[in-house]
Amino acid sequence: MTATRATRPPERSRATDAWAAVPALLRARGMRWTPQRRALVAVLAGTTGHVTGAALVDRCRAIDPDTTPSTVYRTLDVLETVGLVSHAHGVDGREEYHILPAAEHGHLHCAGCGATIEIGADEAAALVRSIGRRHRFEVDLTHLTVVGRCAACRQR
Repeated sequence: MTATRATRPPERSRATDAWAAVPALLRARGMRWTPQRRALVAVLAGTTGHVTGAALVDRCRAIDPDTTPSTVYRTLDVLETVGLVSHAHGVDGREEYHILPAAEHGHLHCAGCGATIEIGADEAAALVRSIGRRHRFEVDLTHLTVVGRCAACRQR
């Protein structure tokens, strides 16, 4: 008698599971799983870091030319409520989306070269606490962008 070994399916990543759950999430909110939304999820699944809403619309239109900005933005709003994306505003005011944000973070933006550096909640904690105490103001770190000059630009 030979022993049979149960094979386990390969572990799926958090990202794979998250994007696979989107059709059900949208349907639960009364939204249809349309080709436009499929295109958006495909684009998001292939994107890391930050991306503007306009860039997402353009990338979706490359897959499905019938994609409308309103569908993209409505879907992004729902995906934000479930934590798959979060939005912030870049230094120029444009809305940027963070794909599968692991943790709340703000940004440092170099006015010299345009580089952006993410700062975690732990790095911003003292500033956030100080603002909260002094001004009785609760900071939304995801919308915090500090503009200055990076080390390389300061040396020029």
